[in-house]
Amino acid sequence: MANSPLTKDSLKLDCAAAVEAITQGLRKCLTKYRRRGIVLGLSGGIDSTVTAALAVRAVGPARVFGLHMPERDSASETLELSKSVSLHFGIDSAVEEITPILEATGCYRRQVEAIQLAVPEYAADWKCKMVIENSVDNRGFNFFHIVAQAPDGRTVKQRLGSAAYLGVLAATNFKQRVRKMMEYYHADRLNYAVAGTPNRLEYDQGFFVKLGDGSADVKPIAHLYKSQVYELAAFLGVPEEIRKRPPTTDTYSLPQGQDEFYFSLPYAQMDLCLFAKNNGYSAEDVAPLVGLSAEQVQRVFTDIDVKRDTTRYLHAGPQLMEPVPEIEPD
Repeated sequence: MANSPLTKDSLKLDCAAAVEAITQGLRKCLTKYRRRGIVLGLSGGIDSTVTAALAVRAVGPARVFGLHMPERDSASETLELSKSVSLHFGIDSAVEEITPILEATGCYRRQVEAIQLAVPEYAADWKCKMVIENSVDNRGFNFFHIVAQAPDGRTVKQRLGSAAYLGVLAATNFKQRVRKMMEYYHADRLNYAVAGTPNRLEYDQGFFVKLGDGSADVKPIAHLYKSQVYELAAFLGVPEEIRKRPPTTDTYSLPQGQDEFYFSLPYAQMDLCLFAKNNGYSAEDVAPLVGLSAEQVQRVFTDIDVKRDTTRYLHAGPQLMEPVPEIEPD
């Protein structure tokens, strides 16, 4: 059992201490791996922006390099916002338009073919997003649906079978893997380390692509709940426009929030549920704080466990057939 009552302030962060610890950790990482600076992808979202701000605090703007990597399904404001981050913090950056690479891999074609398994009339000029049933109200398994919009505005929502779901996911994952390839190109070119940008909610629940956005040399905010990332954003002077931007996947051609694609609840409620579960609080403790019944919170707890179990593979490194001693520097 937890020792103190759970409140909405339980996640409150000592921002100055957190920044000091993270910046020290970043500097130690660069020393350990003999890298000169930090590369990261910038999306115009809160997580990558806070990570950039922390990198600047750690090593100075001259040793941080940002990448803007839009593709044809990116939101119209993404590139403008991500560029505003590099300008705000004074870091050098480059635009890498990844649409041609994705076309060459067949990303878009494969996605269309997978969606057609569920929506036969779907075509390349349609728009789409993938959504999940809300596990708060769903007493059984979670099912994914495709929401497809025709050029005339007609919308179709269809449950995805296993082959269609896995096909859409596999095709879409090209995007995160291509972006990471570009990050490591620039990291190799500059002799920099790659910083990943997942927060604790994403990291814990496996909301990342293996060898895509899940790959990095250092993950500065993976121990921080999303609510705490927003706290740090204010402390670090992140522009208000970015702090007010709703969390989005920015992956599909239709607008999509993270809670409708993956998480059971919006991040503020989800953070409290995850914190409660991690620290021995009961569903009854957290229910009044998130505006749900204890039964609904228990379903969220169950969904947390299910996601931890099913995404364990994403966290796993290559499995060796026999132990090989790790090489540590003298």
